[in-house]
Amino acid sequence: MFDYEILRIIWWALIGVLLCGFAIMDGFDFGVAALLRVLGRDDHERSVLLETIEPTWEGNQVWFVLGGGAVFAAWPLLYAASFSGLYLAMFVLLVAFILRPVGFNFREKMHDARWRAVWDYALVVSGVIVMVVCGVAFGNLFLGLPFRYDGDLRMSWEGGFFGLFRPFALLSGLVSLSMLLAHGASWAAMKADHAIADRAVRIARIASALWLALFVIAGIWLAYGVPGYAVTGPVVTDGISNPLAKQVAIGGSWFAGYLTHPTFWAAPGVAFVGALGLQATIGRRGFGGFFFSCLCVAGTIVSAGLALFPFLMPSALDPASSLTVWDASSSRGTLLLMLGVTVVFMPIIILYTGWVYRVMRGRITLEHVRKSHGMY
Repeated sequence: MFDYEILRIIWWALIGVLLCGFAIMDGFDFGVAALLRVLGRDDHERSVLLETIEPTWEGNQVWFVLGGGAVFAAWPLLYAASFSGLYLAMFVLLVAFILRPVGFNFREKMHDARWRAVWDYALVVSGVIVMVVCGVAFGNLFLGLPFRYDGDLRMSWEGGFFGLFRPFALLSGLVSLSMLLAHGASWAAMKADHAIADRAVRIARIASALWLALFVIAGIWLAYGVPGYAVTGPVVTDGISNPLAKQVAIGGSWFAGYLTHPTFWAAPGVAFVGALGLQATIGRRGFGGFFFSCLCVAGTIVSAGLALFPFLMPSALDPASSLTVWDASSSRGTLLLMLGVTVVFMPIIILYTGWVYRVMRGRITLEHVRKSHGMY
């Protein structure tokens, strides 16, 4: 049905879809949490903000779980290298994930203002950590990570947690932070009480303008200050997964693919359209601003993925050990079987998610919160 090369491309694209799904669906949750003490002036308003995300945040994490599972099954070498070498970063990320449900539940257990403030700040910190760490991770992919394989394909890692926070990686973290703050604010503008929505509109415009500036700076830095990786010699696209069966050179441009395939420029174009569209429509406090924010998020992630292609995880220690689409996947049979499962279950997930959001549509007002919490 599909040859090995096509299956590898399909699964590379599906991982991109899952990343976009995670960033879009879970990104606004983290954005709202990070802005909780900025958009919410008192406990009533913060309760409104939390009620806009509490019914759906857990379901949104399906995209994160699916992404991890897909990497485990479709790209086992990538899974092993990233989860082993980046263990501490993954641990910090998971702690931030765990803080969120604890914060949602524990802040409601007592009415003491100091108790609620502690868990409010826990939610803020969890949101910021996830957004920054994910951006830093993407930035490090362009810089190369400190791992290598020996002749028996045993991986060794020669870097620490704090070594990940290099200047370009930190810039990527700020790109991610500003993008998802704008995304969270656009959700609040659409879903929260009008008094809160007015503030969310201002935050969304500021954050999206900041994203625009940072994204351009990151692009220029990537083009002129970060050496690109390139596979030299013949590329075997349908061979066994052995990262050491190729040669890789450093010194080119990460935008080489954009020059070879001009259609790639559509991805950053979509991101810019999303940011500008958000600026133009967010004032209406409707779905338009959130829709354009989704375009901005998806365009940003796809832009990075296309620049990296065919690399999945470049190595800074031994370029030949870099993992690519052609040498880090599972077998053809595994990819084909998983594709069949995905074709069946992915539409079900999308339809169910759409139904949930339709049921939960509407704006959360201060009046509703006061009545439901007995504050009237």
